[in-house]
Amino acid sequence: MIDKLLSDPASQALQKSLDLRAKNQNFIAANIANAETPGYSAVKFQFEDALAQAIDGRRQGLPLAVTNPGHIATGATNIAGVEGVVTEVRDHTGIGDKNSVDVDAEMLELSKNELMFETSAQLLQKKIGLLRYVIDG
Repeated sequence: MIDKLLSDPASQALQKSLDLRAKNQNFIAANIANAETPGYSAVKFQFEDALAQAIDGRRQGLPLAVTNPGHIATGATNIAGVEGVVTEVRDHTGIGDKNSVDVDAEMLELSKNELMFETSAQLLQKKIGLLRYVIDG
């Protein structure tokens, strides 16, 4: 029952945002944990642009059709299809142990990700509270 009530685009976007931010948290934590590991290449998990594109695609209503597997993908047109992309960051400084983790930048990303996760969780909680209020009458 609650799944049908939370199947609107806003709820789907919030749920997907929570899932992707939790995944991003794991990548950031791995980078921080390996900050002193020689030769470790930091990884970045990028999903925000794809999620925004999927949300905008839903608003516009007419996504492009890919009718042949050889066609170039136009990006995720539904929110559930957004997965994100993991990229490896190589050390280009030429000095040291070839570890590409910038702890200060990772801590900043951690704070940003945590704030955005908490915001999405609160918005979803408010939406559920509003639905409970309407159901209870």
